Amino acid sequence: MREQYDDRSGRTGGMTRRRVLGIGGALGVMAATGLSASAALARRPSITGAELRSAVPLPPPFQVPLPLPSVLKPVSTSGGVDRYEITQREASAEILPGVRTPLWTYEGTFPGPTIESRRGRPVTVSHRNELPVPTAVHLHGGRTPADSDGYPTDLVLPEGWQEHSMHMGHGSGHGMRDPRAVVTELTRDYTFPLDQRPTLLWYHDHRMDFTAPAIWRGLAGLHIIRDDAEDSLGLPAGRRELPLAIADRAFAADGSLDYPALDPTLRERPGVRGSYLAGVLGDVILVNGAPWPVHEVDAARYRLRILNASNARHYELEAVTDDGRRLDLVQIGADQGLLAAPVTHRLLPMAPAERYDVVIDFSRVPVGSRVRLLNRLGAGRTGEVMAFRVARTAADDSRIPRTLSNDLPTWRRADAVRVRDFSFRAGQMGGGHGWLIGGLPFDPARSDVTVRLGDVEVWRLVADVHHPVHLHLVGFRVLSRGGRPPLPHDAGLKDTISLRPGESAEIITRFDGYRGRYLFHCHNAEHEDMGMMANLEVI
Repeated sequence: MREQYDDRSGRTGGMTRRRVLGIGGALGVMAATGLSASAALARRPSITGAELRSAVPLPPPFQVPLPLPSVLKPVSTSGGVDRYEITQREASAEILPGVRTPLWTYEGTFPGPTIESRRGRPVTVSHRNELPVPTAVHLHGGRTPADSDGYPTDLVLPEGWQEHSMHMGHGSGHGMRDPRAVVTELTRDYTFPLDQRPTLLWYHDHRMDFTAPAIWRGLAGLHIIRDDAEDSLGLPAGRRELPLAIADRAFAADGSLDYPALDPTLRERPGVRGSYLAGVLGDVILVNGAPWPVHEVDAARYRLRILNASNARHYELEAVTDDGRRLDLVQIGADQGLLAAPVTHRLLPMAPAERYDVVIDFSRVPVGSRVRLLNRLGAGRTGEVMAFRVARTAADDSRIPRTLSNDLPTWRRADAVRVRDFSFRAGQMGGGHGWLIGGLPFDPARSDVTVRLGDVEVWRLVADVHHPVHLHLVGFRVLSRGGRPPLPHDAGLKDTISLRPGESAEIITRFDGYRGRYLFHCHNAEHEDMGMMANLEVI
């Protein structure tokens, strides 16, 4: 029976209430019943969103080799600044074996090329937009001046784009204008001082109302910051350091990426079809753009720098040998860099946009055998991510120090000059349904939160369904979840926190770095496109 949802009454046909809350029906039910409905389901509904099914044959798992994104070379290193050039353009790639898939790309690849830089050495990236729509580039996790942060209305227009073609308004039928928007044609320079802890960042499109489909089509890439202190720790390095960008996608019958956009051109009308309002999930798990890949490893330690680059899918990662033995996932870093000390996990949850830096030791895995990286929140094929095949014995002089860093901030509750409360929940917006922060949909012309540079604040967050909450400019520490201590994977300095259905959390941060206009928002990309962003003004 086809699943149906009646937005007006909240009635459902052929669905249990639990199923409604898990997929697109969450939007209407949450708007009608409020937070208590999802709190009853906080035991662990595994998804917020609805899954697309691919219309092409899918390859068996663990056959395609893991690709490693190329490292971009600077075009100039003069004057103490590394300068890069990236062209945003349409391309096609063989993602599924024997099938060509059209993509929107950075430099023709998916993911885009990786930028590697040194702490405190500025980088300027000149982006050229040869795509058919406007773009905006955000360096996620970067401590970046406001004019280079990729604010959603600071657009780079394609050549000849007419301004009257631009629509902003979360699919609600009313346009929005932003008097502070800085719009350029064809090119824009983004400058990143990178005066921050070494870590894995990522860059992606952040265009107003169209972030989700742009990322889905391929506009994402990695940026790694390094420094001498981290280099001296003896962690696995070189070919034993693997960046892993995990993303789900679905494929149409012609091999293109399937996505339920109301306007497939992404030019005029934002939004997705009703059953996908809570988020778009794919049935193919990609790692670095390859479906369920396999990678040959030595019997040694490996450092995995993992990004959840999915629009809406959550993962719970587990490493398992073919004989059923679970390997430790030793976490050494979070979104904003190294932890103070390692934390060992058997299961590691990851929400969209979160990054985890983990070490896996393959030394006790027999040569010729395999370790699978599984997703315990998936079902069927989405329960598998990738595999490692142990190919050979090898010397290994790497180590995991007991002390990883001593520069983490020590903010205390007593340091906070104020406490703020924010709810992340579904609601009415422009005559339809949307996703709201504090009961309001995003408006670029409205100031939502004003903070003074240098102030420490505690923010209390509460969610109806899954919401990964991301703050631009600053990292934060998790103080509590549901009035209890943080979870083991909350360690370190974060910039994205995964709120589960019905969950509350407290975070603490210091608003330092730069003055200007920034954002905080849900990083379920469909949610942010439908209103779940707010302005943060640092004065």
